[in-house]
Amino acid sequence: MNDLIYLYSLGFLAQFFFSSRVIIQWFYSEREAKVITPTIYWILSIIGSLLFFVYGYFRDDFAIMLGQFIGYYIYIRNLQLQKKWTDYNIVIRRIIILLPILICIERAWNSNFFDLESLFYNPDIPQWLLYLGIISQITFTFRYIYQWMSSEISKKSHLPLGFWAISILGAILIITYSIFREDPVLFFSHIAGIIIYSRNIYFIYMRINILIYLMI
Repeated sequence: MNDLIYLYSLGFLAQFFFSSRVIIQWFYSEREAKVITPTIYWILSIIGSLLFFVYGYFRDDFAIMLGQFIGYYIYIRNLQLQKKWTDYNIVIRRIIILLPILICIERAWNSNFFDLESLFYNPDIPQWLLYLGIISQITFTFRYIYQWMSSEISKKSHLPLGFWAISILGAILIITYSIFREDPVLFFSHIAGIIIYSRNIYFIYMRINILIYLMI
């Protein structure tokens, strides 16, 4: 029981960083009446993602690990686009880059054999639920792939409309997964997120409507 409490504490700590980034981003956006992406958003994302990746590791939940692994490196790329990544010591940067990879290698290593099956297998998760979890995490993580591609095209880090729309869809899928998985960390974190995602969509639509009005 104590182990489960510690595990959930780790998960909620990760979500604290995720929630903090969203609240800070929301604060900046409310103040400017448009979607703002401050550097601290990506820093908190990296910290939260690493902690939640470790949470997925101890939960034997490949779906969580996969989603966080992809997102983690996109967060780093956004710091590079904001030209903030090189502000940190090169040793720290290398450690940050290598940590998830080393954890994956350790997780897959089973009895001195590199066993990829150990990444996908958890007797407590039915196969259909594992697939739902993977689809949910891929959908939710795809928002950052979309954001990354959009940022690469515009040569600046930003959060476009599609990012928030995909966020809502992914959050709904993850909430569904969390109910069957009986995971309170996933459930409560994404319930709160949907409200802020919707608010950012409102900001973007208002900005578009203002631009259309000025053009007319």
